[in-house]
Amino acid sequence: MRIEIPPAVDRIINKLEENGFEAYAVGGCVRDTLLGREPEDWDITTSAKPQEVKRIFPRTIDTGIQHGTVTVMIDHKGYEVTTYRIDGEYEDGRHPKSVAFTPSLTEDLKRRDFTINAMAYNHRRGIVDEFGGMEDLKGKCIRCVGRAEDRFTEDALRILRAIRFSAQLGFDIEPSTFEAVRIIAPNIEKVSKERIQTELTKLLLSDNPDKIALVFEQGIGPYIAPRFSRIPVDQKTMEEKLSRPCRSFLPGSGSLLQPVKYLRWAAFLRFSGEDGTKAVLRELKMDNDTIGKASLLVKWCYQEIRPEKTAVRKTMAQMDRELFRRLLELRRFCIKTDLLQENEEELEQLDKIERLADEIENAGDCLYIRELAVTGQDLIASGRKPGREIGALLQRFLEEVLERPEHNTKEYLLAMAEQPDRENKM
Repeated sequence: MRIEIPPAVDRIINKLEENGFEAYAVGGCVRDTLLGREPEDWDITTSAKPQEVKRIFPRTIDTGIQHGTVTVMIDHKGYEVTTYRIDGEYEDGRHPKSVAFTPSLTEDLKRRDFTINAMAYNHRRGIVDEFGGMEDLKGKCIRCVGRAEDRFTEDALRILRAIRFSAQLGFDIEPSTFEAVRIIAPNIEKVSKERIQTELTKLLLSDNPDKIALVFEQGIGPYIAPRFSRIPVDQKTMEEKLSRPCRSFLPGSGSLLQPVKYLRWAAFLRFSGEDGTKAVLRELKMDNDTIGKASLLVKWCYQEIRPEKTAVRKTMAQMDRELFRRLLELRRFCIKTDLLQENEEELEQLDKIERLADEIENAGDCLYIRELAVTGQDLIASGRKPGREIGALLQRFLEEVLERPEHNTKEYLLAMAEQPDRENKM
């Protein structure tokens, strides 16, 4: 079988072969190409040792030379070229203590995680598949290379990778591999929270985010982080929170929500509350932008928004415009996913809120202090001293124009500044 590989990859492989070495595209790029997917990266494995690779190619970067990896630069793009290797003993359940280079492609493929990731290819030899990867692709199966318990003991992150690949590809996990997930689950404690979060994020962004249920079904949750393990997963808790029958706590079909990182995490954590969402994501060392946006969506997910313009403007003012649209998307998802029967009245109300938001945006209504017709500099120029009074006035202006957008004029707001704040005087 011949598959198409990028010209630069073909060029690297040919150059290595011309110098008397073996070389193949390997791993995920072969898998994805066979599945008709666009590979994110093209990795190359070779019998050449790192110093030999550096000698052959004029522009290289020592990416992980101690483990045999050199990045070859072709047309300003990097391609990782790694020497065939055998991993030494895994002492920390994550990384091998040492690696030894080998002239055998088979030995290199043998150390990889899953059969579908243990295939290599070049035009001369075709597909090298010594562990049944092609058969497992056809059978839509995630299976470890060799004994599953050994692979997971070597690197506990592979436990989550198995579930993540299952979600991304829509494959089932082979029974002995699945059982090994449960047995080796405690080793997840050895994996950094950043690496765990990356795998969970990829899972949630897949077409099958509901596969995250396997993390709980196989007993992995308690070993990820304390707060993560207490995410509401039982139907009784959900029904208590919503005061009505529910269907599932998990994000359902990927088609119901855009694959946006903070949105998918908000959907997953929507029963954890704003503080709970922050706590879980902080445990997982999530970036601050995602924490802020996901927790704000969770905060507003089930709060009432009256379908009238002032209420919609005031809600929109709590977040940026894009986040408000994601909030509406999340609320629609919740109506369709959480309730045993879709509530047509709630969907109609949501449609009206969306129409009102369109009208507000089309009219150019002011939603934020930065959009006021009067700035802090204008107030200083009118004789006010810089300080807290300026901020309080601008906030008062915003509250006024959220109620009455037609009042967002310089003349009106400066005149308003001369009037006492009756609410604060009372």
